[in-house]
Amino acid sequence: MSGILVHEWFSRHGGSENVFEVLSDVFPDAERFCLWNDSDGRFRGVHETALARTPLRRSKAAALPFMPAAWRHLPSREADWVLTSSHVFAHHARFGGPARHAPKLVYAHTPARYVWTPELDGRGSGMAARAASALLKPIDRRRAAEPLAIAANSAFIAQRIAEAWEREATVIHPPVDVTAVAAAVHAELAPAERHALAGLPTEYLLGVSRFVPYKCLDRVIEAGVASGLPVVLAGSGPEEPRLRAMAAAHGDRNVTFVLDPSSAALAHLYKNALAMVFPAVEDFGIMPVEAMAVGTPVVANATGGTAETVVDGVTGALVQEWTRDELAAAVERAVEANADACVARAYEFDTPVFAERIASWVTEMTGADAGVRPTGAAS
Repeated sequence: MSGILVHEWFSRHGGSENVFEVLSDVFPDAERFCLWNDSDGRFRGVHETALARTPLRRSKAAALPFMPAAWRHLPSREADWVLTSSHVFAHHARFGGPARHAPKLVYAHTPARYVWTPELDGRGSGMAARAASALLKPIDRRRAAEPLAIAANSAFIAQRIAEAWEREATVIHPPVDVTAVAAAVHAELAPAERHALAGLPTEYLLGVSRFVPYKCLDRVIEAGVASGLPVVLAGSGPEEPRLRAMAAAHGDRNVTFVLDPSSAALAHLYKNALAMVFPAVEDFGIMPVEAMAVGTPVVANATGGTAETVVDGVTGALVQEWTRDELAAAVERAVEANADACVARAYEFDTPVFAERIASWVTEMTGADAGVRPTGAAS
């Protein structure tokens, strides 16, 4: 027998999907289950739940009340262990047959934000959502008591798990493909991207993410104003008009937008920036590690997972209060960081580090032959 890997649902892209891809490589013999698979072929051979055969798969919000029941009625299986990759209710997973009694482990990206921390997720802020969360919290806490052990993707999330689920968690930071980011700097750019990047300022602060409210990209513009440096915002999303209006208020020439950059273009943006500014409160935060992978320091929020990756005064600066004076000082401190120190720090979160840690954890917790690749690393 081998193990079973469980994940919420699959999209084409996403941080949790990246983690599951590595888990699939580390445990190549494990069966895999999800609510539904919309990865357009990225994940093949994954079993879906009954929700996948309903219109609910097109709306996570509509499907949310039905997810706990779907996870409790999984088919009969044999397994030495079950490992769930959970950011909503996947840790509720229960199989029929012998697998029901197999040790269950949880790799937690976070307890469901719109249930436990609605202030960090607008989807949980409405009256209906808050009423639903009041009903879901006791169920979610009971299900979180079932696993043999829980791993959290950061100490920040381990604390959230302690408060929400009343469980201790081992911290295993998620994988970042540092080697790929470093290599992408040397990749050939498409002519249009090469032309766009050639027109950027020679010195700039970089903000990169989806253009959505909780990413707080307005603070990147504020950091540019405070430090007297141009700003480049890379990404796309519904906040674009508001951000452009804010940029116009400070002078359009000081803020440049690069929409939907490719992986190679993003690597060049990282490499050529004086510093990356990352104001969001993230569970972990992959992009700051990617920036450090090419030697670029990071100005990051002192709250959240970025406080565990960015070393203040060594690979960047951590900001407590986003005031103009503190931002100016943080940028000044960050640009003095040593590029080699940034790169060395990034490699502490490289994919093989995660692969080795998660494999060792599963083996240690279950006492089973976890079916790990001989190298203990993702392919």
